[in-house]
Amino acid sequence: MSSPAGVIAVVPDRWADICMPRHQVVRRLASHFPTVWVEPAAAWREHLLPSSGLFLEADRWTSPFPGLEVLSPGFRHPLFFRPRWLYRATFRSRLEAARRRLVARGARRIVLYLWRDEFEDALDLVAHDVSCYHIDDEYSFSDVDLPNSPREIRVLERVDQVIVHSKALLEKKGGINPRTALVPNGVDFQSFAMPRDVFPDLAAVPKPRIGYVGVIKKQLDLALLTRLAQARPQYSFVLVGPVLNVSGKERDIAALRELSNVHLLGEKPPDALPAYIQHLDVCLMCYEVNAYTRYIYPLKLHEYMATGRPVVSSHIDAVLAYQAQVYMARTDPEWLHAIDDSLGIAAQAPDRSRARQERAREHDWDSLVGQIAGLFHEALARVESEDRGRMPA
Repeated sequence: MSSPAGVIAVVPDRWADICMPRHQVVRRLASHFPTVWVEPAAAWREHLLPSSGLFLEADRWTSPFPGLEVLSPGFRHPLFFRPRWLYRATFRSRLEAARRRLVARGARRIVLYLWRDEFEDALDLVAHDVSCYHIDDEYSFSDVDLPNSPREIRVLERVDQVIVHSKALLEKKGGINPRTALVPNGVDFQSFAMPRDVFPDLAAVPKPRIGYVGVIKKQLDLALLTRLAQARPQYSFVLVGPVLNVSGKERDIAALRELSNVHLLGEKPPDALPAYIQHLDVCLMCYEVNAYTRYIYPLKLHEYMATGRPVVSSHIDAVLAYQAQVYMARTDPEWLHAIDDSLGIAAQAPDRSRARQERAREHDWDSLVGQIAGLFHEALARVESEDRGRMPA
């Protein structure tokens, strides 16, 4: 029988940040292994300024889901950018705090679960039995295709398991480590498929409602959205989500805000998003097509489909496999035609809606995270076998 194991998830987000694939994965992984989510540390100055809300704050431990604990590092191990030895020392202290917590919960094996190559140092700073690097994006975030960075190559070569979210990422990074698995983004199917009442702010928007739900960012073709809204003044264009990094596209956001048929409803809590999507008539994935978006696997793809709503998308690689369920468009006329067609009787018919939902059901997060847990169990079994092989006869 294998020894009980725990997982240290080293992530770039706080648990309360915008819900990302890693939130979905780690919360479910905690039903398979006791897990600690290690939040990024605040810079040391924040802990020493009396005016800061973090002044001399101790570590905080919270448990948002059974089996999952979140470590919010306090003043004993803040973030130092230099000197490097101090950066590593405080990083080690955070990881060791997580490890001690898991050992106290009975873990005898540790899985170190890295979600960015910037956490490479962790591989040398905390004792662990299995390591995994999970790639859910092209972390260069470049519109121009760049080679894998030397740091990422080192991480890929060193870890025991690699997980990637898209076929394009698999093609670019999958030849470095023989234990590389493709696990796409998923959906909390029941949450998005269960009918919900419309929220008042969306109910006030006239139909038909053509919408995007997610972070409003520079990777979206915001100029396209403006042109579509101008070409179809009889449609309401709805954007649900925070406006974050739109660097270089501030004028596009301003142009959208000026249109009377465009409605920016702002950020909503994660558990409200299914209701907003369900009460759209057409869902949009209006990404720019470039070297960066070639590698993405939109989290909203299966969330949209799980509601049964028609979807219109840019021609990005990850969506091409879903052309039977998703309208694809390149030019403005194609986008307009696809939106018009999506509002038609055929696209809105119950059988088409069910077909979209059934395809989304194949990507339920519980099933996908079960695959990840299986990869961890296999890696741990290899460690157990190697340990037995080293035992004296």
